[in-house]
Amino acid sequence: MKKKIIVFTLCSTISSIAIGQEKSNSDIETIKVTAKITDINDERVTQSSTATKMPFEIKDIPQTINSVNVNHAKMYGQNDLGVILNNLPGIDTTYDMRDEGIMIRGFSASSGDIYRDGVRASGQVRQSTANIDRIEVLKGPASVLYGRGAGGGIVNMISKQANFDSPTTLNLRAGSWDKYGGMIDINQVVHDNLAIRLTIDHENSHNFRKGIKQRDTMVSPSILYDNLEGFSWLVQYTQDNLWRRPDRGPSYGDLPSNVSIKTAYAHPDDYVEDRYKSWRSVMQYEFNHDWSVKLTNVYRKASQNFDHLYAGTYCQTNGTLASNGRPCSYAGKLQFRRAWQETENTTFSNTFDLMGKFDTGSITHEMLLGSEYIIEKRLPTLATLGFPQTVDPYNPQWTISKPYHGAPTMDNKHKATSHALYWQDLISFSPEWKLLAGLRYDKYEFSSHDKINNLSRSYDGHSLSPRVGLIWQPIEQQSIYFSYSKNFAPYGGRGLITLSTNPATVYDNQPQYSRQYEIGLKSDWLDNTVSSQIALYDLELYNVRYQPDSVNDPYNWQVRGKDGSKGIELSIIGKIAPQWYINSGIGYQIAKVREDKRTPANENKYLANTAKNSGYFTIRYLPQENWFTELGLTYKSSMFNDSTNQVKRPGYAVWNAAVGYQSQTFDVTFALTNLLGKEYWRSSSMPGTPRAFFMSASYKL
Repeated sequence: MKKKIIVFTLCSTISSIAIGQEKSNSDIETIKVTAKITDINDERVTQSSTATKMPFEIKDIPQTINSVNVNHAKMYGQNDLGVILNNLPGIDTTYDMRDEGIMIRGFSASSGDIYRDGVRASGQVRQSTANIDRIEVLKGPASVLYGRGAGGGIVNMISKQANFDSPTTLNLRAGSWDKYGGMIDINQVVHDNLAIRLTIDHENSHNFRKGIKQRDTMVSPSILYDNLEGFSWLVQYTQDNLWRRPDRGPSYGDLPSNVSIKTAYAHPDDYVEDRYKSWRSVMQYEFNHDWSVKLTNVYRKASQNFDHLYAGTYCQTNGTLASNGRPCSYAGKLQFRRAWQETENTTFSNTFDLMGKFDTGSITHEMLLGSEYIIEKRLPTLATLGFPQTVDPYNPQWTISKPYHGAPTMDNKHKATSHALYWQDLISFSPEWKLLAGLRYDKYEFSSHDKINNLSRSYDGHSLSPRVGLIWQPIEQQSIYFSYSKNFAPYGGRGLITLSTNPATVYDNQPQYSRQYEIGLKSDWLDNTVSSQIALYDLELYNVRYQPDSVNDPYNWQVRGKDGSKGIELSIIGKIAPQWYINSGIGYQIAKVREDKRTPANENKYLANTAKNSGYFTIRYLPQENWFTELGLTYKSSMFNDSTNQVKRPGYAVWNAAVGYQSQTFDVTFALTNLLGKEYWRSSSMPGTPRAFFMSASYKL
């Protein structure tokens, strides 16, 4: 069955559509395509634009791309972005109260490499997935199209939005620890030229850790107009409010070994409020079948206000040192600090793209020319202070309320402005040989103002970011590629748009760079019912700088050395036999300090919070046409908590299972996570969830 559909998003995917995914809301391009509705249980994505800003076949993209169906993750009650991505090979997540703590191929992606519909979701805030349909992860440097970044890769969250194909859906769900929620997702074609959508989602949940809870309410209306003569326009508004009592107790190894993982240390007055608002407009005009232009404008505002206790330190006996290295005077007790903060992050993004296909003799081109202008602001107000009460680590009982936090110790305004021009071309010399080349020029400026001390500072620079990939497709089902890509991170690799206004501080004016070499094979098997990709990569962060003598010679910056990650990743997805489906991936990486002239003893030490082995395996069986049962495994090997490799936490293997009924109108599932009840730590500061159940029912109109 074929349907003509119209699809949008910023830097995302046009896919072979599967039930359980939104069927036509998945691409930045406003392009009419013919899509074939595939097997209800097949989660493969055959086209993507996250890596190219144009819808390319996966086999024409010379980098590794992983795609996650968010509806499948939510079948197990998983909503946090870090939890959803944690099973992918080459990705490690560490719990952080402020952001997602995502590492890609050994390098952090949380400060500036998370995107929503192709627009950077900047700032230290949690990223709600309440209105997300699919998540795509591009592994390796992505500056050629997205500008500054840490270099490990980017995460692109693709929103649900108005389209001419998706049904209206009602959903109810409930699970362990008083988790319950529901969604109303109305998608209506009101005219041949007009579709509207309204998605409302609410969820309340407690936690296996005593006193930890949260609630999340999301509303997102959108409207899509298509005159059927080449012009289309999508407008979307999203508002998401997340309130939670944070879980920010001591890390693994900082407590007596016999303290229960269910013990939490949040004060009854602790809270975090994450608020997100965005307006998005995507206008596109097709001159003809080969040429089109697109204008994308996004205004995003995200705030995070909190008041909580953190950094709990434990003293075994008086006179020793606590876990933070301070002298102990409260034997057998935990002592905390308090942090209060109000932070506002805004982004105004404007992108203009010209896309076209043309020939030069026998050579075919699919070219993209684009320009980008982005303004980002971050306004943090912060106060940190001690807290007088200590608590028993085995049975924490708070008896002191929080007094007024006092005047802020920090009140800053940070701003980043960037202008960019970029070019990309997929050059087909023949059906077997292709070359993907791209180049981007960035000009940027960062400025900070300290309102308390009335001090200001600014910094500017520019950078060129190349990418080139050679593709050989000896037969239609096999694609062999080699690629090189480069990334930049301004003023020495600092992740946030934050400059010290202290006039005594001398900044390194050289960007930090990363580069990746990758060779891989993307294949289709078994009459195109199974797809696989395997890649070997070498990713290096270089031009890492330091000051040998910051006091006497502050203007002398030297190259500290290099950090690197190399490894291999393999994924297999699809229908392996009648009634049997697989979704799997496995990775092996060595992420180490390769050179450190400042501290030579650090050389060859493993980068913190990076597992050598990781992966997942999900097998689904359909005993009858509408019934399924599923068994899944997530695996992480051991890893170090710290860069000095002193504290190592064990790896783990966790089994999940589900059974469900699915049809064109009604879906119901029952799922169990951590089927065997394994006790483990999924990150340095967060134990894994014990055995839990989750039920979900959806009705499609």
